[in-house]
Amino acid sequence: MFRGLRLVPPDTKIRFMAMHKVNFAISLAMIVASILLFAVKGLNYGIDFKGGILIEARTQGPADLSHMRSALENLELGEVSLQNFGRDDDVLIRIEKQEGGEAAQQAAVAKLREALGPGVSYERTEVVGPQVSSELFWQGMLALAAAIVAIVIYIWFRFEWQFGICAVIAEVHDIISAIGLFALLGLEFNLTSVAALLTIAGYSINDTVVVFDRVRENLRKYKTMPLRDLLDLSVNQTLSRTTLTSATALLALLALYFFGGEVLRGFSIAMIWGIVVGTYSSIFVASALLLYLNVRHIAAKDEVPATQTQTP
Repeated sequence: MFRGLRLVPPDTKIRFMAMHKVNFAISLAMIVASILLFAVKGLNYGIDFKGGILIEARTQGPADLSHMRSALENLELGEVSLQNFGRDDDVLIRIEKQEGGEAAQQAAVAKLREALGPGVSYERTEVVGPQVSSELFWQGMLALAAAIVAIVIYIWFRFEWQFGICAVIAEVHDIISAIGLFALLGLEFNLTSVAALLTIAGYSINDTVVVFDRVRENLRKYKTMPLRDLLDLSVNQTLSRTTLTSATALLALLALYFFGGEVLRGFSIAMIWGIVVGTYSSIFVASALLLYLNVRHIAAKDEVPATQTQTP
C-alpha cells in the first residue's frame, strides 16, 4: 500500500536558487537575533550547569511522578524536576541549589525525604556544587566543539574544500539558531540540551551531504549546464528523500513532545526546530553558497585527457 510513497512529485522543477538572496537575508537576521538574545537575555541554565542536588530514588512499584511532584511542590525548594530512568521504579530528582551552604543542602534533602515518606529508598544523593556544574558545562561545550571538528574532518576527506566550507557554515547556522530558540523561549539549558545540539549537528550534516553528493554527481554528468540550473536540478532530485526523512523524524519528535512529559519537552522542541532549520539550511544555505565558490573546476579536474585513456 505504501510502496513508493512520496510526499512531493518526483519531477519537481522548483527554482530554489532564484530566491537565495532573500533566504541569505533571512538567515543573517536569524543569526544576529540569536546572538543578541544570547548576549542580552542569556540562557536558562538547568541544575546541571548552575549547581543543585541530584538524588536517585527507588519506589515500591512503578513511580507515580505526578503524586511525587504534588508532595514536593509545597516545600519551597525552588526548581524541582523528576524523571524516570532505567526501570519504572527508578526516579532521578533534581533540586536547584539552596542558599546557605552545605547545611542548607542537607536540610533540603531531609525535607524531601520526609515529604516522600517511607516508601522510597535512596540509592544516591549528590550535591552539585559550583565547581562540578562548571566542569559539566565546559565538558558539554567541549563535546559540542569536538563533534563539529570531527564533522569538519569528515567533510574535508569526503568532499572538496568548497563543499566543506558550505556544510560547516550551514551547521553553525543551525546550532546558533537553536541556541537562540533556547534563549527566546526560556527553555532550560542542561546536559539534555547539549545532546539535542549534538543531534541537530548530526542531522544537519547528514541532510547536507545527501544534497552535496547529488550536486557533485551532476557536476560530472552535466558539464555545460549553468551552475544555478544544476543546483536547482540537484535539490529537486533529492527533495522527495529530504522531505520524507524530515517528515518521519518530525512524527517521532511530535510524539515525544506530546507524550514524553515535561522533562523531555525542551529536548523535543529543540529537535523539532533542528529538523526544520536543518532541512532549510541544506537547501537554502549550504547549496546556495556553492554559487559563490568555484565548484566547476571539480568536473574539469575529473576529465581525463584522451591521450591518457588510450591503451598500448
